Amino acid sequence: MIGGANVVVSPDSLIFSSPIQNPSGLGFMASMPPFHAFSSIMPEGMMGMSKEEEMESGSGSGPLDGGVLSCGEEHDDELMQQHPLLLPPPPQPPSQQPAAGKKKRYHRHTARQIQEMEALFKECPHPDEKQRMKLSQELGLKPRQVKFWFQNRRTQLKAQHDRADNVGLRAENESLKNENFRLQAAVRNVVCRNCGGPAILGEMSFDEQQLHIENARLKDELERLSCITSRYSGGRSPLGLAPAPLLLAPSLDLDMGVYSRHFNEPPPLEMIPVAAAPLSEDLQHSPFAGGLTVLDQDKPLLLDLAMTAADYLVRMCNAGEPLWVRKSNNVEVLDLEEHSKRLAWPMELKQHDGEFRTEASRDTAMVIMNSITLVDAFLDANKWMELFPSIVSKSRTVQVLSSGVAGGNGCLQLMHGELQFLSPLVAAREAYFFRYCQKNSEEGSWIMVDFPVDGFVEGVQTCFPWYRRRTSGCIIQDMPNGYSRVTWVEHAEVEDKPVHQVFRHFVSSGMAYGATRWASTLQRQCERLASLMARNISDLGAVIPSPEARKNMMKLSQRMVRTFCATVCATGAQSWTALSDSPDDTVRVTTRKNTEPGQPSGVILAAVSTTWLPFSHQQVFELLTDEQRRSQLDMLSSGNSSHEVAHIANGSHPRNCVSLLRVNAANNSAHSVELLLQESSTHPTGGSILVYATVDVDAVQVAMSGEDPSYIPLLPTGFVILPASDAAGCLFTVGTQVLASAVHSAKLNLSSVTAINNHLSNTVQQITSMLGGVATEQSPPAPTPEHSHA
Repeated sequence: MIGGANVVVSPDSLIFSSPIQNPSGLGFMASMPPFHAFSSIMPEGMMGMSKEEEMESGSGSGPLDGGVLSCGEEHDDELMQQHPLLLPPPPQPPSQQPAAGKKKRYHRHTARQIQEMEALFKECPHPDEKQRMKLSQELGLKPRQVKFWFQNRRTQLKAQHDRADNVGLRAENESLKNENFRLQAAVRNVVCRNCGGPAILGEMSFDEQQLHIENARLKDELERLSCITSRYSGGRSPLGLAPAPLLLAPSLDLDMGVYSRHFNEPPPLEMIPVAAAPLSEDLQHSPFAGGLTVLDQDKPLLLDLAMTAADYLVRMCNAGEPLWVRKSNNVEVLDLEEHSKRLAWPMELKQHDGEFRTEASRDTAMVIMNSITLVDAFLDANKWMELFPSIVSKSRTVQVLSSGVAGGNGCLQLMHGELQFLSPLVAAREAYFFRYCQKNSEEGSWIMVDFPVDGFVEGVQTCFPWYRRRTSGCIIQDMPNGYSRVTWVEHAEVEDKPVHQVFRHFVSSGMAYGATRWASTLQRQCERLASLMARNISDLGAVIPSPEARKNMMKLSQRMVRTFCATVCATGAQSWTALSDSPDDTVRVTTRKNTEPGQPSGVILAAVSTTWLPFSHQQVFELLTDEQRRSQLDMLSSGNSSHEVAHIANGSHPRNCVSLLRVNAANNSAHSVELLLQESSTHPTGGSILVYATVDVDAVQVAMSGEDPSYIPLLPTGFVILPASDAAGCLFTVGTQVLASAVHSAKLNLSSVTAINNHLSNTVQQITSMLGGVATEQSPPAPTPEHSHA
């Protein structure tokens, strides 16, 4: 279309409008016989028309689809045979033929001509000869121009209808595909009422199938309630799980009643929602724990679903607005309505009673690890835990459904994981999920996607709040110099349980288990592993004389950090008790008897407290890692100064390191020196953590000599500092442990609990005072309504 009018170009000229041009210099094209473009679909009468007649054929009201001129009707073919003007003219002498370089003549219709022909077309798409003759006289056109305009207009209209039909058919095909997934899943879940095994189609009516489905749902509900009951009654759950461990052993006398605000009655014990108990040892080591397996006949369908999940993850990683919305704290969250339109899950997901919320976020990180190493770590349950020590508390591979090819491409696994948060005020999460790995050879990237087990694995029960891991994972793109660009998507549905007010918005906004936490942890751990494997070492000295000694100290520190993370979270291994009935109280205590190597033997008392501070997490972290100022903190040095005698850098930040500190205590001697093993780490968006433990000189020498350091007893204390979600300041968590008694049958007296509670309160008061603020026990400021929901 030129200047708003319509242009007709001959079919021959349309050949060269294609984006695929004939390359120059190909001699074989000159030897080919002449041919007519689109000869198989053009009317025979038009094949013999001269250039002039082709240009006089007129134009439609819009561009032609593919440049094809076709009447598309038998009525028009008959007219062509009856009129000799439409037959091929005799060949012209060479002298009368137009010059090769003569400019082609284009015939344009005026707006009035197009308007009049469009009006008639709406009333009569097939005008007869009289109508065409009359219209041509009124518009000043030749009859065949009118005829060809109507032919082209019908062709254009037919193409538009075909395109609309194709869109409808594609949508119907997608709907049928989803329905097929749902029906196959429903058929697999039908059981025989006589033997309890899989039913053969035709054995039962539709009503009977619905009754069995309802019966299975009620059975699941009964098992869930029994599991909850067993947590409080000490009974055994229907799934064969061990009873929940008592908060305090019968031999311990905590006498919590003395702590009551009304000293004549004991306060209620506030229990954090935790699992009844971890899986027994035989189930933990069984490759098919509890019989949760996928049948062979389901594997082909599951592989198709895995590839669909990988495609969904790629689209979620690459999409922008409106699928993703960036909040004021620079966090990208998923628009759930837009997601349901674009990426509806093809399988029917099991519905759960009660209220639940959806958390979905995205983040990107540049990590110092290549894609092959990362893929290997994600597909190994133990390496996955080591890569995320502060998030993944337990992990195991239940069933390998497809081992894939070399490197993990096509690997599909059924996995179980328990996710933790570093505070007993936030419940842990547990789920079974499928993990699929796929390599995108064209882009040189790897796709690692997790998706729910609904429809394939039934009977999964946990005593944690209900949690479903939706399409989550990451795309790993190799970058120069051994780096990888990781785009992480975290998408989950979780039961909306009450959370302590200090963490309420942090959890509801999705930051507690969101993509930023995963991406920042991965970035820091990759830096740490790179430091562990480094060859160019500049931090050796008299205390750490060799690379092997350096590596052993880092491994000892790694165990210390992992022990601390496991101690302060609300997993199924321990239960926590509040010291008062005040809703503002954040102190939680627990006791345990320890007989395992790696920690002191006896009764261990642990306490954790969280406070909102009106300072950034960087300010608090710098105070805790400052050698000069930290001596004023009783919890870190008991009033004694300290200095660093060994330093192992394990990150880009100067204070991301493992340190060995000598405490300048009065009781130090040539044979007895008090040392602190400390690891500190900070990340701009992921927050900060500092963990330390007392070690003696002999233990350090054991680690330096290359002997097994797993028997060195460590009782770590630490700090977790998180940036507040939509408010200034940070969430400051302090966790400490003391050996209350080396005798396993000893009773825990009240003085130990009082002392550790005062210790936590004094630490918060000292830090607040040193940073120039006023100590407070208030919760973070409430977010504005705009950001109060994801």
